[in-house]
Amino acid sequence: MATTARKKAAPKQLTTAQRLDSIIKSARKIMRKDKGLNGDLDRLPMLTWIMFLKFLDDMERIEQGRAELAGKDYRSIIEAPYRWRDWAADADGITGPDLLSFLVSEMTERPDGTRGPGLFAYLRGLRGDNGRRERRDVIATVFQGFANRMESGYLLRDVVNLIDGIHFDSSEEVHTLGRLYETLLREMRDAAGDSGEFYTPRPVVRFMVEVTDPKLGETILDPACGTGGFLTEAFLHLERQADTVEKRRILQEDSFFGGEAKSLPFLLSQLNLLLHGLHAPRIDPGNALRFRLAEIGEDQRVNIILTNPPFGGEEEAGILNNFPEDRRTAETALLFLQLIMRRLKRVGRGRAAVVVPHGTLFGDGISARIKADLLEKYNLHTVVRLREGVFAPYTDIPANLIFFDTTGPTKDIWYYEMPLPEGRKKYSKTAPMAYEEFADCLAWWKKREPNERAWKVSAADLIQRDAQDRVVACNLDIKNPHSGEVADHRAPAKIVDAIIAQEQRILGIMDEIKAVLGEKL
Repeated sequence: MATTARKKAAPKQLTTAQRLDSIIKSARKIMRKDKGLNGDLDRLPMLTWIMFLKFLDDMERIEQGRAELAGKDYRSIIEAPYRWRDWAADADGITGPDLLSFLVSEMTERPDGTRGPGLFAYLRGLRGDNGRRERRDVIATVFQGFANRMESGYLLRDVVNLIDGIHFDSSEEVHTLGRLYETLLREMRDAAGDSGEFYTPRPVVRFMVEVTDPKLGETILDPACGTGGFLTEAFLHLERQADTVEKRRILQEDSFFGGEAKSLPFLLSQLNLLLHGLHAPRIDPGNALRFRLAEIGEDQRVNIILTNPPFGGEEEAGILNNFPEDRRTAETALLFLQLIMRRLKRVGRGRAAVVVPHGTLFGDGISARIKADLLEKYNLHTVVRLREGVFAPYTDIPANLIFFDTTGPTKDIWYYEMPLPEGRKKYSKTAPMAYEEFADCLAWWKKREPNERAWKVSAADLIQRDAQDRVVACNLDIKNPHSGEVADHRAPAKIVDAIIAQEQRILGIMDEIKAVLGEKL
């Protein structure tokens, strides 16, 4: 009887994206088994610090190779036995309770058999020297106060073994992982809690960078950078302009600055920027509001500020003392707005693109005085009004994008109201805003004409003062005159007074009607 030979099908070759996606999904699946981790808000930071250390070791190998080719000595930023290659690269290496002890103990037996500080204690103690200050200090800041939450050292070893399969010295893998990491950040935002404040939707970020149009050689700052979205998008924007060795140096060393006071987003932003190609992110781990406003000079100013500052928070008294007495407020967004104005370069055309909550536009009191400063000293040339739900699920509060520069004072303000897609009442986590929806606004931006979505307002009448010439109102909440609604530019307090007066007139009329009816009865 004849037999038919069957050839065994060759295994399908995975693409780089498929392989990396499989690694990340497998790592997250393993983490779900660990009782110490509760949801993505715990899992993503764990995954991030592991990838961060593997990334650093791969970069160290590259720099060491370059030094050897140049005949120079090389000293590792992280020294043995704390390098990834010393404790993580061996799949059958330290594991279980021994691995957990090596990570978190102040003193422990290390993989080389000696005793010394645990990994995290060692990393927190790093201090810069010999030109390596920034990278060592960044590592120390990343792990300052960081706690391992995985309870199983065996599961942790499985995750480490998976991440060891990522080659951060491959530009293709790094770029692919950068895109995957963006997805992880979005999922972390969607996991609820207050983590959403760290993440600005990428379509909004991309639009703000596109219309601000940074040029190579300009300095760019995000003083509340969260997960680094604005700096990442600005880096990608400028990268296309860096076509020489010197331009690449400027791109890497002289262009980007950030600030992030919270440890989790500081860690997330570091890896996000590293994965997108910025070799040594310069992110200040302190509160950007800690400096006295009046002492910020030209050397601390930048060409461009792109940011979505926190709002609704409350700062301690020591921070408020850094601001003029009549400009001190509990609203963090207004403090950041003052800082942004102060940190824009006066020489040339400093420019800013800022996300502000809806209440900032119509707020009075201190808010009005700060907005009056903006109109009188800067050129607030554009306000783009976003629809409800753009920042869902973190918040449903409508937001606005304000664009101003140092060519003030403001003469006219252009408003552009973003429409909702047809058939939609609001955006949501499952139906977010898409970048393509900005297409009409981008076309209008370059050739401005009034239309059903765009209108222009003179700034001259927006600031109201009392008899002592003090600012009492500055309402920037200008409704679309083409929407069919009647615009009301009065201060909120005056609107309330008018409503009360109207109600009193109605009550008076009702009393008269009641009296007439009583006479007839």
